[in-house]
Amino acid sequence: MIKNYQTLFLDIDGTILKQDHTIENTTKLAVKQAQEKGIEVFLATGRPLHEVYDIAEELQINSFVGYNGAYALYQDKTVVNEPISASIIDHFLQIAKDNGHEMILYTDQFNLLTSTTNSTVKYFVDYFGFKDYQLYNNQFRDKILGITIMNVKPHEPVLYDLKNEEIYFSQVNVKGLEHCYDVIRENVNKGQAIKEILERLDISADMAIAFGDGMNDKQMLEFVGDSFAMGNASPEVFQYAKHRTTSVEDSGIYNGLKQLGIID
Repeated sequence: MIKNYQTLFLDIDGTILKQDHTIENTTKLAVKQAQEKGIEVFLATGRPLHEVYDIAEELQINSFVGYNGAYALYQDKTVVNEPISASIIDHFLQIAKDNGHEMILYTDQFNLLTSTTNSTVKYFVDYFGFKDYQLYNNQFRDKILGITIMNVKPHEPVLYDLKNEEIYFSQVNVKGLEHCYDVIRENVNKGQAIKEILERLDISADMAIAFGDGMNDKQMLEFVGDSFAMGNASPEVFQYAKHRTTSVEDSGIYNGLKQLGIID
């Protein structure tokens, strides 16, 4: 018997978007068929929301989990809004400066860069097609919803550990950007945001589906009733998903939803 699924949460990079930044026709078809069956589809991404509205428009999606769970909207209604404390921002900026790292700090309107000339920052901005960016200024320190740290060697994320804050670092799952890490708070993440959304909508986790490919999807994949790790996912991600599907380049979302009987 097919379950009466009510929500579907989709990561963007490496899940919806292929390496060339396009969306497979099968993915568009899968989202459309899910919506036609009454399933509310959310984009669930580490990206700032002001940078994903073109993707949302292409897929006719108007509900979001952004900034790795720090901000969430259900049909234009704010459900989650959890900025990072200003003291953590100050601390991270100092560590980055001391160790030759760069950062992008995200508000609900801007991408704030510690450098506009650094080659890694420029490549990152170009790869993700960011439009609204400027140099970081302290006036934004209490509005930061997410952070990506760049030029970080594998042994260096530990430099940012905090005694009183549980955080971890999700390596960006993009070729050429492996030295970039998203900062994830254990109590502010995609899974926690989805929990709050489902409570608001009075929907059980068992009726939710999620697809992802990176460690920033860990809590989301663990929390929902049916979750899929993409075939191109980071190897450590597979243990957190209930199912495995094909890669983003090979109709991963379509094939996953077909397993569940959502695709005709």
